[in-house]
Amino acid sequence: MGRILAIDYGNKRVGLAVTDPLQIIATPLETIHSQDLLAYVKTYHQREPLAALVVGMPRTLLNEDTTVTSAVVGLLRTLRRELPDLPIHEIDERFTSRMAQAAMLAGGLSKKDRRDKATVDRVSATLILQSFLESR
Repeated sequence: MGRILAIDYGNKRVGLAVTDPLQIIATPLETIHSQDLLAYVKTYHQREPLAALVVGMPRTLLNEDTTVTSAVVGLLRTLRRELPDLPIHEIDERFTSRMAQAAMLAGGLSKKDRRDKATVDRVSATLILQSFLESR
């Protein structure tokens, strides 16, 4: 069984999270620049075979597109074209940033660490992945 990689896409940064090989536990992986995402995923997939990708789909509270939604749709097209044998799942990510902030506060992270957007992106990707795992 391969790992599942989750992507919290932003125009500048991308938060990544990954499961263990048994697909039980979601763990933050890292934050990378959005331009490096495709190369990173391909390299990671060669090194550590993936079973699937999970991509957070940004929506507003009214279930409308956000400023990032069209970029994520384009990303999904590119991923499906470049990695045709890899299942790619979309998951609603409406509340992940807020939940990430709450989780970091509950986890005792300092105010400085909670302001670090790269940390928030990694935790958000982990929440997206955990939500996907629980929905199966």
